[in-house]
Amino acid sequence: MRSRPGAYSRKRGRKFSTSRRNLHMATWEGVPATIFQVLLQGPFLTGFLLYLGASSGQIGLVIALTTLVNVAQVGVAFLIQRLPSRKWALVTFVGLHRLLWSSTGLVPFLFPRPFWVTAFIILYALAFIVNTAGAVLWSSVISDLVPPRVRGRYFGIRNTLLNALGSLVLYGGGVVLDHYPGGQGFLILYIVVWIFSTANVVVFFFYPDVPFEKSDERKFMPMLKKPLHDGLFMKSTLFLSLWLLLQNVTVPLYSYVMLQLLHINYQTLSLLTVFQTVFMMVSFYFWGNLNAKYSNKRLLFWTLPIIAASSLLWGLLSVFPVLLVLVAVHIVFGVGVGGFNQLAFNFIIGDTPKKERPMYMAMYAALTGLASFFGPLVGGKVYEWIENWPHAVQVYGMQLIIGGLMIVLIMLLGHRILKDV
Repeated sequence: MRSRPGAYSRKRGRKFSTSRRNLHMATWEGVPATIFQVLLQGPFLTGFLLYLGASSGQIGLVIALTTLVNVAQVGVAFLIQRLPSRKWALVTFVGLHRLLWSSTGLVPFLFPRPFWVTAFIILYALAFIVNTAGAVLWSSVISDLVPPRVRGRYFGIRNTLLNALGSLVLYGGGVVLDHYPGGQGFLILYIVVWIFSTANVVVFFFYPDVPFEKSDERKFMPMLKKPLHDGLFMKSTLFLSLWLLLQNVTVPLYSYVMLQLLHINYQTLSLLTVFQTVFMMVSFYFWGNLNAKYSNKRLLFWTLPIIAASSLLWGLLSVFPVLLVLVAVHIVFGVGVGGFNQLAFNFIIGDTPKKERPMYMAMYAALTGLASFFGPLVGGKVYEWIENWPHAVQVYGMQLIIGGLMIVLIMLLGHRILKDV
């Protein structure tokens, strides 16, 4: 009889150490992923597209493409139920995504100049079509990998560490582009991208193949109806989709405004993004601690006025120095969007039934992705329409309008929908 408690204790010890090892693996996987993604997104994406000769409308289209393809996640969520193992499917789709995305750096070497933007858009679109499968698989695996009792704290710590790394990469990338303007600077960045995107795929080979608790439904329509018939989930998701539609009219094009209209250099733009990231990191800890006391939905509501305020702050450019206002905008937005992203993810993986979680996550991604697609597309077209309007209207007019609409949305629907049951 005495051996059984000892065996149970050792078993518990092995289980605990395996869980810790899995969490460390998931954190380390984020290191190369963060490095190459930072160098391919945000100001560097906008800058590379401007180098290729893209217009504001084309930049808006490229930014929007990453969210439009999320609609396909609904089909992927159904198909993965048929997989005997998620790990190797995850490795395959992640590898294809990294390969296609990083190959956009070869566009100036492989195509004549008139086709640069078109070739970039095609490769970029293919990369994120493939990523729809990878995103569903990764979200499904990570939700099973991280125990529910430590999710808030773990993702807070993970996000803080990776965003700290991202801040350093952002600043370093800005320095490189300022010292080596044009094609030479982007070639240096893409060499780093090729190295770390490869390393990221290699790390996925060491991911554990965690057991997959599948849906009780075997047909597509009954599985699809699970989230559709969940009234609280659908109301929250539709509201957040409308919110992201407004937010993405302006936020993804901040880099365009700063680079093209305010003539901010890459190093300064990178520093501003670092400010945003640092305060986002601080907010992860803040929101994570609050999440131990308050629900995901209530805290999501609290993030909305902060994001709206960051948009309204652009209006201060009419009376205060440009850099002072931009620093304030990025700090406030970092605090708000850091909480929003973390809490929205916790809401999807924590407030939904485990067996049906892939379809719930896919439905959320599809609806918010569709809304987020139209945001930058509309924003990019508006900047084309107003290019001959007064400079002040081009720089901060749309931000003030969107910020005002956000406040109206919060007052009319936010409190009623994102309330505790």
